[in-house]
Amino acid sequence: MMRTLAAGHRGLLVECDDLPEVMALHRTLEEARGAGALPGVVDLVPAARTVLITFDDTASHGRVAEALAALDVRRGDEDRPDHEVEVFVTYDGDDLDEVASLSGLSVDEVVRRHSAATYRVAFTGFAPGFAYIVGGDAALVVPRRTTPRTRVPRGSVALAGEFTGIYPREGPGGWQLIGRTEAPLWDLDREPPALLAPGTRVRFTRLDP
Repeated sequence: MMRTLAAGHRGLLVECDDLPEVMALHRTLEEARGAGALPGVVDLVPAARTVLITFDDTASHGRVAEALAALDVRRGDEDRPDHEVEVFVTYDGDDLDEVASLSGLSVDEVVRRHSAATYRVAFTGFAPGFAYIVGGDAALVVPRRTTPRTRVPRGSVALAGEFTGIYPREGPGGWQLIGRTEAPLWDLDREPPALLAPGTRVRFTRLDP
């Protein structure tokens, strides 16, 4: 069940029960905005349990809430012909053995399962270009490291909970590192700058070291 809260003078925060509901709502809102059914809406910002809707002075909290209530939000998006990004990964991360131990799988099986699924970006955050990617094998749901690293190399592919993430730049982080990629995740000269936007399908392809 979705709940709405005013977020400043030009925002409406929609609280959802879980991440699949967030993704379904964000997808529905994007489609409605593209069809002109959300006049005045400026931006849609999904997160783990919320979607922030911002709007200009031609709209209001009440009008946006009414438009939201009229939408038919449906879960399930397997058949959507969305943009897909292929990410080439060298699976040699420092935590690959630990992930294998936590999952009860061999290293080769971890790599096989991670590269076998088709994923989707649920939302972005933490750093410019960082995407929270879902849809992987349930056996690869592993906890964050007990001690975060002060330095994670740019392009590191990592796991934490239900998510896969890729560090767009060097910095601290506590996710389990399983590989690395040269994919250009953030480029200010590109439109949009982020390679992986919410809703994008992602496929990881193994590269030999």
